[in-house]
Amino acid sequence: MMNDTPENQTFEAQDGHEYRPASLLLIAGPTASGKSGLAISAAKTIKECGKQPIIINSDASQVYADLDIVSARPSTAEMEDIPHRLFGYRDGDTACSAADWAEDAKQEIKTAIAAGSYPILVGGTGLYISTLLDGIAPIPDIDPDLRARIRQMEQAQAYAQLQENDPLIAAKLNPNDKSRIQRALEVVLQTGQSIAIWRNKREGGIAEHINLHPHILLPEREWLYARCNQRFVEMLDQGAIREVETLLSRDLPMDLPVMRAIGVAEISSYLRGQSSYDEMIEAGQMATRRYAKRQYTWLRNQPPQDWPRLSPDSQQMEPKGLFANWLDS
Repeated sequence: MMNDTPENQTFEAQDGHEYRPASLLLIAGPTASGKSGLAISAAKTIKECGKQPIIINSDASQVYADLDIVSARPSTAEMEDIPHRLFGYRDGDTACSAADWAEDAKQEIKTAIAAGSYPILVGGTGLYISTLLDGIAPIPDIDPDLRARIRQMEQAQAYAQLQENDPLIAAKLNPNDKSRIQRALEVVLQTGQSIAIWRNKREGGIAEHINLHPHILLPEREWLYARCNQRFVEMLDQGAIREVETLLSRDLPMDLPVMRAIGVAEISSYLRGQSSYDEMIEAGQMATRRYAKRQYTWLRNQPPQDWPRLSPDSQQMEPKGLFANWLDS
């Protein structure tokens, strides 16, 4: 991920016009870390300076209209009349890939730049962020018959075949990581090349065309896990069970991302009588904590180490001081 912008580069908008490189504020963090609140604080600071902020979502679950409460999407009141983009804009019946979202995000950023607004990217989905900034591997389309055959394999069989065809990638994956094993296997069988090789050919990223101002929220873990526990209970109080009940009534395929969102499986189990209310809460809280842990690990290790890592109780979190350089750029 890059954040240095050559002075002679421009950011071409869809209308064909070219605009000077503009600044993009990135606020990333695990679920329940306070990133949405910080984005609102940044937006207020921008408005106080007489400029227009626009907050753009980079959370994979919050793109779906079906997951208002379960994804902890900001409410209308929380948005405080600040324009929000790519929140709840996709129907759950169709998967939104990282590439799909990145194209949508590019257009929103270009539109904001063209209007003289200040885009704020906020979320915790590492794949979305890296795809937008660094681009995506130009992997050819997978033959539907090959994909279907791999999807029908037993997990152990798929992993064994990956070990045979792409041992380096297989060694890096958890043998139980079904989706990544299937993806790596279909790529190597379709193309004859490891998915690792394709990932080194990324294209379409915007990092070289913007001045990126990143901030990563990494709170103390126990504080974060307590917030995760509290958030799940609050979701239930706000109507998450009704929301999942409505989602289930659509009878969507279970392999769609909207059906695999954190909280959906746990609440679904309760609705089907497979778990008690207390068991649902315990399972939902555990799933949320585990998700936050995975996000925490990615954000701590994958982005460049010179990206600021902040704690919500840090003195660095004072909005005007935190975003001064960005507003001046």
